[in-house]
Amino acid sequence: MEQYRTRTPQHGQRARTSAPGPSRAPLGVPAGAAVSGESAAVYRAAGRSRRVPPVILALRRLPSPRLTGLGGGLFAAALMFALACLDSLLLDGSPAVYGMLFLAVSAVTALWVRPADLVTAPICVPIAFAVGIVPVSGGAGGFGGQAMGVITALALHAGWLYAGTLVAGVVATVRKVRLVGRRRSPGRR
Repeated sequence: MEQYRTRTPQHGQRARTSAPGPSRAPLGVPAGAAVSGESAAVYRAAGRSRRVPPVILALRRLPSPRLTGLGGGLFAAALMFALACLDSLLLDGSPAVYGMLFLAVSAVTALWVRPADLVTAPICVPIAFAVGIVPVSGGAGGFGGQAMGVITALALHAGWLYAGTLVAGVVATVRKVRLVGRRRSPGRR
């Protein structure tokens, strides 16, 4: 004997119909509501009223990993170190190329961090800049010479550091605002 749910659904749960089985109702129509053929066509046509540009479709096909805060920091640091090594080998440590690559890595890191860890994106990106600048800094000698080269490079290229941190902060803020907007209006999808 089947027993049906008698309590109201909690936040995040879907309401079940009185009869078991999948609902064939179109989008926007509550499950279990009677839909005539004409109104079903109207609901189906309303979903296709807006055409999506091909650029947006191509961007939706790109991978969309969700990194934790620590994963985002490790991703950014490892990628910046690898890119700095390539920059050092191919372009003799060009600061402009390293800075432009840092801006791209900052944006990607802020896009790929999970919504719960958005606050970590602007924090881990400057650390990744400092890790990646070691091969580009051009320090000579032992540990002291290398440390002085890194400190000097950080001081000279602070503009790139601030710009990348700003990019990560803006991307994270926009994502957070969109996330809060979606939570406040659950009916709009």
